[in-house]
Amino acid sequence: MSQPDFIVHDANDSVGVAVKEIKAGATVEGWIMSNDETISITAKQDIQIGHKIALTDIEVGASVIKYDKPIGQVFAPIVKGEHVHVHNLKTARW
Repeated sequence: MSQPDFIVHDANDSVGVAVKEIKAGATVEGWIMSNDETISITAKQDIQIGHKIALTDIEVGASVIKYDKPIGQVFAPIVKGEHVHVHNLKTARW
């Protein structure tokens, strides 16, 4: 893989972080840092650099995992490849 489109910090994470602008419909490549593996996902929505992409379907009430830690709770269903942000995730910070 050349340069990844998104980075996943830990193999247990449910989201990756876009390191490039991602367009809906694009098949994007991600690098899992913890085990040096690569994955491919088809983006369902445009995702801005620095924002999260869902690596799997995530149900309402489930925790989103990043850095192998829960970072918030889902309040609207998320489909693999969708943008994960304030419109579907309540942060655990506040």
